[in-house]
Amino acid sequence: MKSWGCYLGGEFVNGSIEISVTEKYTDEIHAQVYGADKDLLLRAVSKANRAFGELKFLPSHVRYNECMWVAGELEKRKHDFAINIAKESGKPYRFALAETERAVQVFTVAAEESKRLPKEYLSMDWTSSGKGKEGIVKWFPAGVVAGISPFNFPLNLAVHKVAPALACGCPIVLKPSSLTPTSLLMLCEIIDQTEHIKKMLYVVPTDRKTGNLLIEHPDIRVLSFTGSPDVGWDIKERSGKKKVILELGGNAAVIVDKGIDLEKNLSSFIYGAFAYSGQICIHAQRFIVHRDVYDEFKKLMRQSAEKLKKGNPADEQTDFSVMIDDGNARRVESWVDDALGKKASVLCGHKRDGKFYEPTILENVPTECAVYAEEVFGPVITLEKFNSDEEAVLKANASKFGLQCGVFTNRIDFLKYCFEHLDVGGVVHNGVPTLRFDHMPYGGVKDSGLGREGVAYAIRDYMEPKILIW
Repeated sequence: MKSWGCYLGGEFVNGSIEISVTEKYTDEIHAQVYGADKDLLLRAVSKANRAFGELKFLPSHVRYNECMWVAGELEKRKHDFAINIAKESGKPYRFALAETERAVQVFTVAAEESKRLPKEYLSMDWTSSGKGKEGIVKWFPAGVVAGISPFNFPLNLAVHKVAPALACGCPIVLKPSSLTPTSLLMLCEIIDQTEHIKKMLYVVPTDRKTGNLLIEHPDIRVLSFTGSPDVGWDIKERSGKKKVILELGGNAAVIVDKGIDLEKNLSSFIYGAFAYSGQICIHAQRFIVHRDVYDEFKKLMRQSAEKLKKGNPADEQTDFSVMIDDGNARRVESWVDDALGKKASVLCGHKRDGKFYEPTILENVPTECAVYAEEVFGPVITLEKFNSDEEAVLKANASKFGLQCGVFTNRIDFLKYCFEHLDVGGVVHNGVPTLRFDHMPYGGVKDSGLGREGVAYAIRDYMEPKILIW
């Protein structure tokens, strides 16, 4: 049993969290957030605003050295972080370890980007009135950033908000998910050992009602949210003059063309379909498969899904474990039941035990079913056939989401057609849409969000350009 609290720019405030982690993977969520109150959250924003005045011109070599030091300490403790994430969230250890290693990379990239914050030179003599004039555009930190991060990547998705802010000189007030706050507080224990950037980080685990104060607070200049579309678009409506970055998830398609070596790519298909019980916004949810290889694809996927090693998420050999809570497992079960009532077919899975839901493969799913049209955020995939290039892209685009899409093909002309016509933020060739590198621009269109994450791209959102003309 360990007692944690909020972290306010170099000061731990005890008493808001207790965590009791057990080895039994079927237990309910282990972290209980008692909730920081309104006064504590407002105190965090006030302290962050004062820190901005003090640290916005902190030299880049200082930000670089301290971010690199954090990356090194994270690397040293990565197994501790991975175990904590596994026990707290139910994410299998090997995926939790990969998440921690990605967080190390994010801090490393942020350190590098701190040395090349955006700037440019402009000649003013494009018109006669600008003859003899020149300009320098320099970007300055915008002010206090508010971040709201989800449960499914409790460390790395929070770090994607924290590290760019620290790299460019913006204090950040972050509300982690109330289901999985402790890995970020472990990170605070590391950052607390730095001299300067610790004054720029404020982590306030609290409930949604209190966290909503960040949305309308006048001292918050930028708001970065990762979560559900309904909440995200509501936040945008209420955020006033703030810059808003929204990463709202998806309903990712995977197009599998004929001529692909299915067995060679099978592990990638299975990873995209069932990693962390599908609780990933770029979960490969809809597989659109060429009719010539559909039957073979279906057979291989069913066989592989049934062989996944299920068990304790803290076990290094576990492939597949529980969902975040019983309520979400019941929701997924009800969505599948609804599809079956509308003549969909189950190839495997569709069994629930508490918050454990079996890897499930469906076909013949009507497009109006929630399990097809919405973000399932669970271990369920749908299979369907396509006959032509145009039909494959039309089916992939038949969604209100548009985050990423995977395209498995050996035909360059088809890949080019997909890249030009898919309504998504990213296309992955011969890989599942679950693939993400932490320095790339990441985000989507339609209901999948607004703006882009990825360290350099987040930094631009956290800064404002100013021009000097002479």
